[in-house]
Amino acid sequence: MSRFLIVRLGALGDVVHAIPVAAALRRAYPTARIDWLVSARHREILDLVPIIDRRLVISDRAWGTGVRTAETQAQGHLSPTRSLLAAIRELRLARYDIAIDLQGLIKSAVLARSSGAPRVIGFASRYARERTARLFYTDAYDPGRGGLYDPRETRHVVDINLGLLGVIGVTAGKAEFPIEDVDSAAACAIREQTGGRYAVLNPGAAWPNKRWPPARLAAIAVELRERHGLMSVVLWGPGEETLAAQVVAGAAGAAVLSPKTAIADLVALARRAALMVSGDTGPTHIAAALGTPIVGIYGPTRPARNGPMSPLDITVSRDAVCQCHHLRRCRLERMCLLDIEVAEVLGAVERRLAAESSRV
Repeated sequence: MSRFLIVRLGALGDVVHAIPVAAALRRAYPTARIDWLVSARHREILDLVPIIDRRLVISDRAWGTGVRTAETQAQGHLSPTRSLLAAIRELRLARYDIAIDLQGLIKSAVLARSSGAPRVIGFASRYARERTARLFYTDAYDPGRGGLYDPRETRHVVDINLGLLGVIGVTAGKAEFPIEDVDSAAACAIREQTGGRYAVLNPGAAWPNKRWPPARLAAIAVELRERHGLMSVVLWGPGEETLAAQVVAGAAGAAVLSPKTAIADLVALARRAALMVSGDTGPTHIAAALGTPIVGIYGPTRPARNGPMSPLDITVSRDAVCQCHHLRRCRLERMCLLDIEVAEVLGAVERRLAAESSRV
């Protein structure tokens, strides 16, 4: 086996959680070709993963608009294709031995199968996001518990992903996230503004019921400055600048607004931060992969499955009482996340900083 295709289109945190699969393949097959099919929105993080040979980028508008291919970062070449059929022809030219679908959607399974690889590996029906994706695999991995969203499944999604490699005889071992150490103008500007010591607060999330109130994050920023002399940098993504500005406005000078950031900026900011406080969202997973100390605030998703993997990191969760697991919006009048008060998160912050005091 010398040619592998990984299919994980998105979202950002899920792409990060799949990087250890590529790392494990590279350890097992040092000279193999390892390509990755990814959504255009989430390609940037893979540009910082040097063990990947090619990034094959599919349009976020999906099927009708085709895909383009990105060669290795050093070459930096984009070759647009006019249609999905042309993209599939390009996939087939690579003559992959194995295609691995880590997404579990019908779309991703079809793309993996269309690559022409003689073996197409994915998850068993109860672990696929769309059960009929299983029909397109030659081999299916069943992790052997309740299912993707079953509360009895307490393993981290990274470990579940790595388990799939057992189908081809690869024992993964410890998860590795080979993300390049980069710096950026935005990160340099923040270091100058904060004196080089800062925490990162992230109020945004794609799901509304993953967002802790900005006023409470502002209170955390105030306490971080008073107790530890740490300024806070408030992140924001598309459509989230207003949320971030509310945190800054309520922090009485203890927080600054991050500039607009690309993924490389986020990596540079997170890697040098003393702490990140955030919900279950892509920037949190990037920071966790980099080893940044994390305090996670979790409502409709399970920290055991989606939380940071370091035993030192702390999550404040309402998973045990949440009635809207894995729903984008709360079905009740009051989100369970609103039951998490500032004092509880602040206690977690103090414990996390004490566990790694060298970074403060």
